[in-house]
Amino acid sequence: MANTATNVSVGKPAVAGSIYVAPLGTTLPTDTSTALDVAFKSLGFVSEDGVTNSNSMETDDIKEWGGATVLPLQTSKDDTFQFTLIEALNVDVLKTVYGASNVTGTLATGLTIKANADDPVQYEWVIEMVLRGGVAKRIVIPAASITELGDIAYTTSDAIGYEVTLTATADSAGNTHYEYLKSAS
Repeated sequence: MANTATNVSVGKPAVAGSIYVAPLGTTLPTDTSTALDVAFKSLGFVSEDGVTNSNSMETDDIKEWGGATVLPLQTSKDDTFQFTLIEALNVDVLKTVYGASNVTGTLATGLTIKANADDPVQYEWVIEMVLRGGVAKRIVIPAASITELGDIAYTTSDAIGYEVTLTATADSAGNTHYEYLKSAS
């Protein structure tokens, strides 16, 4: 039996950034090495908790007369990503969280943020990381919107963070996200 311990890994953010967002219709990458379209904006640092992907399904069991399950029937499948953006002064973060039309001005001239009940905007998302041995991993989410925003704490002991949950929607091929991996060699 081969030693498979070398296949165990952790995910660390790429040096140049880790989470990017772009308007729908932007050219999506289909591998780990193609440069991102210039429309993708970096959302900067993510908290030490990293990114959590919940790719979960719900099923109803079809049972036969005697009560044994004969068919688990999938009734739904949610694909969500959760992370906390900690660059509270990054205008691209603020526009992504609150909506581009709700953030005006600049830090130098004065920034105004409006919090309201506008529908969340769908974006394209790319998450980049480096695994053990320098293996590059890129997760491409063709369409997702922020469906949950956690509490924002203003304290002297923690960075201000925007804990977001994205819910991905299926593309024309029926896929909610793609994962690309490539070794460093």
